[in-house]
Amino acid sequence: MTNRRRFLVTSLVGTVALGVSKAQAAGPMLSETEPQAQALGYVADTRRVDQKKYPKHVISQRCDNCALYQGKAGDSAAACPLFAGKSVAGAGWCTAYAKRA
Repeated sequence: MTNRRRFLVTSLVGTVALGVSKAQAAGPMLSETEPQAQALGYVADTRRVDQKKYPKHVISQRCDNCALYQGKAGDSAAACPLFAGKSVAGAGWCTAYAKRA
């Protein structure tokens, strides 16, 4: 196999493997009743956050504009490293929210 052909095949295999790993990273949706979700005050819709319990919460804080969110702004769901193997709602929120730069 020529160097060029080897490079193209290797690049293609690497790209496919990366795509598969990203697809697997976002697993089933996180439930608000799971212990880790409850510990971090996770809700699937930022509009439902208990303002008395979390007075620093602002309605514009959403998972899809958090630095930890593995998707893009506007994605309906994506992985979050705080909830390994689970997807969080883009419109969700938790106490670990950190604004994306």
